[in-house]
Amino acid sequence: MIAALTWLLLYQLVGEILAHVLSLPIPGPVIGMALLFITLVIRGHDERPVPKALQETANTLLQHLSLLFVPAGTGVMIYLQLIADEWLPISVAIVVSTVGAMAVTALILKALTRRQSAEADHA
Repeated sequence: MIAALTWLLLYQLVGEILAHVLSLPIPGPVIGMALLFITLVIRGHDERPVPKALQETANTLLQHLSLLFVPAGTGVMIYLQLIADEWLPISVAIVVSTVGAMAVTALILKALTRRQSAEADHA
């Protein structure tokens, strides 16, 4: 688990460095996660493209994901007055991003369903 956690943190570090050096508007952890995804895709589509240690470490982190929301909750409490003052733009951003994410998800699902049915027809 320590080795897999080290790899995850190294990918995050590389992402942070790239975000800082290239002045990217994307957070370093997101860049690191994209790099990890690219690594796993390049690794191939064998039976287990994700190493077992990495799978177990990711599952452990996901089991304790709720703990990662404690700092966000604290931030909300600290900036409660600012949130109250800016409730309208925040609400609009939440609604628009949620509807947008749902629409993109639906379009991707529709495209993949068509693709899968077309492949099944050709087989």
